[in-house]
Amino acid sequence: TPILLSSHNPDILYMGSNFLHRSMNQGKTWEKISGDLTNGGKEGNVAFGTITTLSESTLQFGLLYAGTDDGNIQVSKDGGVSWQLISGNLPQNLWVSRVVASAHKKERVYTTLNGYRNDNFESYVFVSEDFGAHWTPISSGVTQAVNVLVEDTANENILYVGTDNGLFISIDQGATWQNFSCGMPKVAIHDLKIQSRVKDLLVGTHGRAIYKVGISKIQELTTAILAKKIHVFSMSDRIKSERWGKKSYAWEEAN
Repeated sequence: TPILLSSHNPDILYMGSNFLHRSMNQGKTWEKISGDLTNGGKEGNVAFGTITTLSESTLQFGLLYAGTDDGNIQVSKDGGVSWQLISGNLPQNLWVSRVVASAHKKERVYTTLNGYRNDNFESYVFVSEDFGAHWTPISSGVTQAVNVLVEDTANENILYVGTDNGLFISIDQGATWQNFSCGMPKVAIHDLKIQSRVKDLLVGTHGRAIYKVGISKIQELTTAILAKKIHVFSMSDRIKSERWGKKSYAWEEAN
């Protein structure tokens, strides 16, 4: 069940079932702000038809996205008063593993789809520049089913995705990808979070612990830097003692 704390007001919570629910008072009371956003529920060994992922734009209050485990992605631009299905031209009947409203451009939204529960291990990553009206695939170079995507908080060109077989990074908005799993086992990654203040990427895996990597230098990558043969990054963030280079004791000089 996805639960989302509003970035605009810490008293506001969103929670998904097959409906989207909202609390304006830290969870004391709730109201439904949507109809059934799924295709109506499916019977089986594990019945499904629920919301799996939520995202709220940090650039516009009331701009909400919801994705379901039966392939629907819907957007509301008015805080849940009305909803529009925006996944009609995407591959159908897949688990929407993430929908992510961009923090850099109001109209931009990302989504990842996952079909491994039906033995479909293709990689599905898409971006839209118009609130989901049109989608562009950006998964070339990613292998295995995709579970999670996060947009870099400082550099809009950098994306990270977690798959069932490791972590991948793109430094050109998804045009190309490369493996970013050095030092990690090849395991399923189910969650990613950027700690903006200290510039760390936190990686949550399936049963193989949590990993952390510093991304401050990656965030500095620009087209100009990438065009250089060599680039020296600043060392302004080097941690050292205030007493660095000073004598701790007044030893006499040797004779």
